[in-house]
Amino acid sequence: MNTAGKREWSVISEGDKNRTAAKEKINQEELTITTRHTRDPSTSAVLEKDQRGFTGQNVRERHYLETRSLNQRLDSREGHTLDHSLDMACDDGSHEGTCKDRDRDWHHYSKSSGRSGRSRRSSRSRKQRDRRRRRSHSRHKSPSRRSHHRRSRKRSRSVEDDDEGHLIYHSGDMLRARYEIVCTLGEGAFGKVVECIDHSNDGARVALKIIKNIDRYREAAMSEVEVLEQLKTLDSDKKYACVHMLDWFDYHGHVCIAFELLGLSTYDFLKENNFQPFPIEHIRHMAYQIIRAVRFLHKNKLTHTDLKPENILFIDSDYDMEYNREMKRDERTLKNPDIKIVDFGNATYDHEHHTSVVSTRHYRAPEVILDLGWDHSCDVWSVGCILIEYYLGSTLFQTHDSKEHLAMMERVLGPIPTNLLEKTRKRRYVHRCKLDWDAHSSSGRYVRKHCKPLKHYMASKGDDHQQLFDLIGRMMEYDPAKRLSLEQALRHPFFSCYYKRSSSKSSSSSSKKD
Repeated sequence: MNTAGKREWSVISEGDKNRTAAKEKINQEELTITTRHTRDPSTSAVLEKDQRGFTGQNVRERHYLETRSLNQRLDSREGHTLDHSLDMACDDGSHEGTCKDRDRDWHHYSKSSGRSGRSRRSSRSRKQRDRRRRRSHSRHKSPSRRSHHRRSRKRSRSVEDDDEGHLIYHSGDMLRARYEIVCTLGEGAFGKVVECIDHSNDGARVALKIIKNIDRYREAAMSEVEVLEQLKTLDSDKKYACVHMLDWFDYHGHVCIAFELLGLSTYDFLKENNFQPFPIEHIRHMAYQIIRAVRFLHKNKLTHTDLKPENILFIDSDYDMEYNREMKRDERTLKNPDIKIVDFGNATYDHEHHTSVVSTRHYRAPEVILDLGWDHSCDVWSVGCILIEYYLGSTLFQTHDSKEHLAMMERVLGPIPTNLLEKTRKRRYVHRCKLDWDAHSSSGRYVRKHCKPLKHYMASKGDDHQQLFDLIGRMMEYDPAKRLSLEQALRHPFFSCYYKRSSSKSSSSSSKKD
């Protein structure tokens, strides 16, 4: 990529600063969305071929759906943040019920909405709704907003945006006389993703991400395009499991990015399979591909910063169905566990400004929570959290509160090292060089009930299980300096079958040359 190739890695350009500012604005908007108890559907949701209905959840499954949060990116001054509010609520005995029941107050908004009811509404009702919305807001608009609205109306009688900046479209619409819209796959703060027919490529189906016609989202999207173009150049042979951008263009102020159409996210497959864990052989296969892909990013001075099951998609989510007589239910087994990593909207180069808070809550590394700064190793922690989730079928750290999150880590992994607590700028989390935590409070009881030492989660004492848990434990080392690198992870005994296979291939090829 010419643009990326000319970048000075040691200097943050004005463009970088603008894009960073745009990302931070978007992060703050996502925090606002979090406080309304919704979840942000992002790119990970949206590259789907198919979305099937999901019913029959039991209490544990509903709890899991409701307690997963969207990406909570908190301002560095946390005086008025959600974390602080929950801390106060949990420490107040009169609000003990708030803590006990807070998991029921967090509603899951599926990131993989697929062919949602929203996308099936009729064209006429959608137009009427949009007209009513425009009329009701027109008298309250500032002069500048009214003039912007007039300009957007003038650009084309057939192209309009709604009040949130989304492109108004309908099934059958054509973009650039090439992409025919089929249906909506997902929606988020950034915009929407639609399934399209690419008429310039023999009618191939693609996923088209349509960014809102708002400056900060356009800037963030152009940053993602820049990353995707460089990845495409660096991985032209598609050796690594990173999604490839096929095309991008500007459509009346909307940045549009075309991707290959993929299957369900790993999270959505778990959800549709009643949160049954993946078989350990599938975990091994997915883990190896994830680690190779993220190592590729790190080698090219890039940190993903938002790795999670929603951002890991199956290439093809077809499955075989079998009836489990013991559990009295149908269970799905993937035919092909190949995956790809998506959503590079928050990917950050080593030379760029690092925002203080990154990652979705449940996959956030301790150094990020403690505001100690972060580097590539925060991705390693996230991968460890993902692997244990694949093994259990549910997320390990089910919380929306930073101090409670740290307490859960201590319950699972042991005490946080004193040297990390001494260096943190989050002094309200620490008392006398220890985590300031009341184990007898309602939050303390919640942590004790829902968490246990890591090895206690092991379902079998077989070698495969022990090796997997050893790998996870090394990836979830508190101290980033001691945490396993992804290069080291690929040489872990859990992946011995892969490096034995590769060494045998190399030896056979060398013998042929001889």
